Amino acid sequence: MNVTIRKIGNSEGIIIPKEVLDRLGLKTGDQMEITTENGQLQMKPLDEAFARQLEHANRFMDKYKVALKKLAE
Repeated sequence: MNVTIRKIGNSEGIIIPKEVLDRLGLKTGDQMEITTENGQLQMKPLDEAFARQLEHANRFMDKYKVALKKLAE
């Protein structure tokens, strides 16, 4: 399936065809994770629960960085 990069305000983007959104169960407002690998753009739905847990873990590790470093020795 081919898509064209379009000007959207001050940004650029692509329009994802409705049949692709329906197949993936995506809708307006859903968040996507975008990565690049081997020169390819990859997109996948963001697991919001996992993202929240990861954010909490990162804050915990920042808060207790010294203690965690000592425990790792």
